[in-house]
Amino acid sequence: MHSYGLLRGSFRPDAEIATLRAYMRQRERLTEYAAAHIQHMQKALMEMNLQLHHVVSDITGATGMKIIRAIVAGERNSDVLADYRDVRCKSSPETIRAALIGNDRAEHVFALAQSIDLYDFYKAKIEECDHRLQAAVAALSVKAGEDLPPLPKARIKGRQVNAPAFDIRASLYGVLGTDLTQIHGLGPSLALKLVAECGTDLRTWKTAKHFTSWLCLAPGNKISGGKLLSSKTRRSSSRAAALLRLAATTIGRSDTALCAFYRRLSARIGKQKAVTATARKIAVLFYNAVRHGMTYQDQGAAAYDERHRQRVLANLQRRAKTLGYALAPLLPEPAVS
Repeated sequence: MHSYGLLRGSFRPDAEIATLRAYMRQRERLTEYAAAHIQHMQKALMEMNLQLHHVVSDITGATGMKIIRAIVAGERNSDVLADYRDVRCKSSPETIRAALIGNDRAEHVFALAQSIDLYDFYKAKIEECDHRLQAAVAALSVKAGEDLPPLPKARIKGRQVNAPAFDIRASLYGVLGTDLTQIHGLGPSLALKLVAECGTDLRTWKTAKHFTSWLCLAPGNKISGGKLLSSKTRRSSSRAAALLRLAATTIGRSDTALCAFYRRLSARIGKQKAVTATARKIAVLFYNAVRHGMTYQDQGAAAYDERHRQRVLANLQRRAKTLGYALAPLLPEPAVS
């Protein structure tokens, strides 16, 4: 069937993309292992009746790690531990001091010490993986020319949690010639993961429809005898599709055209189907940006709502015309004197 062109070959990325994908997946595993030991640290603190997680948003932040390392080193005075509070911590020293009055049983301190050692070990391995990732991104074939315009202003300020320790935006921009993070829902880390899963050359898929069908984000119409039996999307274990669904979930909390699309569909067909439909839209934008160098510009939720209103109004006028009627706007009511 392959020889007659009835079947197409499955997607196989280039060697440099396969290398990047391997490093990216290895980093994800290391991050999961490190997260498990964060839970172990929190459990040990709770067994010592130290409610650190109630007074700091992240026990692996600046304040939390200073206090935990001091406890492992043998410090038990809550006044001294509270002095390790970082200036950016929102909790007051008095609140932190009250949360650090507990017991110092040796077995719990031992478990805490081992957990933090393992956490530090995996963090060191993640840093090694970041160096390999940076080299793998630098080794990608450059699609853009040398006369690239300056990198656009970052849409997301600050560094994302658990993001690789190098400038992903600048690295991908030099390779692709377009800033993927301008697409709402795609942060630097998520854009790098998508490139690692799908590659930088999307000519394998002739159109964006082929691409979304490969991701199992397009309706899978089952037709028999000219009758539509089902239009559910096919199940898939694609990592890229899962990443796009994650991006669609974050879209629902913004004031963008994609968010307006998501809200409209979630009210009509439910949140689960709305996430899939929004993920498909983001996949189309990703495809057009990587394949054709498209620059995404958001029109805003208000512009999308107005455009949808005009489309609905045009459909109503067309249906009324087929029935022999004509729609007219309501006249303002006369003012009552």
